[in-house]
Amino acid sequence: MNNTVKLPVTIMRGGTSKGVYILQKDLPENKAEWEPLLLRLMGSPDKKQIDGLGGSQSVTSKVAIVQRSERPDADVDYTFAQVSVDKPLVSYKGNCGNISSGVGPFAIEQGLVEAKEGVTTVRIYNTNTDKIIEADVHTEGGHVCYEGDFSIAGVPGTASPVKLKFMDPAGTLCRGLLPTGNAVDVLEVPGYGTVEVSIVDAANPLVFARAKDLGLTGKELPEELNADAEKLDLLEKVRGLAAVKLGLIEDYTRSAWETPGIPKMTFVAEAADYVTPDGKEMHREQVDLLSRMMSMQKAHPTYAMTGAMCTAAAAIVPGSIVRQVLSPDTDTQFIRIGHPAGILECGVDYTENGACPDVQDTFGFRTANLLLEGTAHIRL
Repeated sequence: MNNTVKLPVTIMRGGTSKGVYILQKDLPENKAEWEPLLLRLMGSPDKKQIDGLGGSQSVTSKVAIVQRSERPDADVDYTFAQVSVDKPLVSYKGNCGNISSGVGPFAIEQGLVEAKEGVTTVRIYNTNTDKIIEADVHTEGGHVCYEGDFSIAGVPGTASPVKLKFMDPAGTLCRGLLPTGNAVDVLEVPGYGTVEVSIVDAANPLVFARAKDLGLTGKELPEELNADAEKLDLLEKVRGLAAVKLGLIEDYTRSAWETPGIPKMTFVAEAADYVTPDGKEMHREQVDLLSRMMSMQKAHPTYAMTGAMCTAAAAIVPGSIVRQVLSPDTDTQFIRIGHPAGILECGVDYTENGACPDVQDTFGFRTANLLLEGTAHIRL
């Protein structure tokens, strides 16, 4: 006889992602029981996720688990879970910055943080990365204000901005901003040759490569890239080899199973004109570089917020791949990333420290929207 679990859930759009937000008290105390529950909740493994709340893409198959924090420097604890769409796998490695932008509003909605008039700052401890994120949420009359005139590429319409500041973001793997100690490493890619990369760890670890070194332009659109099995295989090989270099896995061919979410594969190119999927023309003067990210072995439709934070940090590292594609006169403290859907602006506060700057924080702006509050019926 099937056991049906009734789970209180909130569905929110956070940035360019959408996820299910859950209070940790409503989950089993034994965290080993979370994975089968979350897989059934989202309808995985199934490419359509037809029997769950997932939306058939990695950016819509995410879960935020939140509770009141006992830390003196945080209001809430937040655990991010990436639920694979087509594999029986839930990954807790790394964080999602877009989903993070919904944590502040969710915490206020759930009464975990008291709303102030004007702006309420929610201090979020992300358990995945052992880092603090400060979210500035617009609030009026004791409630979250979702309405506003701020827009982000990849989301229709406008909303109230949520400022995210990732405090002391470097070293989520406890090995500093440059976990290999190098601004550039050389990977030997079987069947392809050598590829220069920069492995940078801020907010989440990313591995950056020049688009041209991979036979790409940096203008690729998600559908185009996802239809190219050969390029997807090459990108995952590079990511897997970087994961080996980071000590996350021993066999690069197992990367999609053993560490599917980090490091995040990213390729960059010099600023150039390109066209978004909806036909909008982007001009080189509007961006400082082109960048494309991968998410769970597929092309990210926009850009991960933690990816933007790490890209901003990589931009200030002398000699890094990101720094190499920037114009010499670029203000590296605040950069404009040209991603498939448009532009993401982000910044970094830092002090020079030779070959490896000291990063105080990285920051950017997202929006969030409350979509649904209800009860999920999960048959186990």
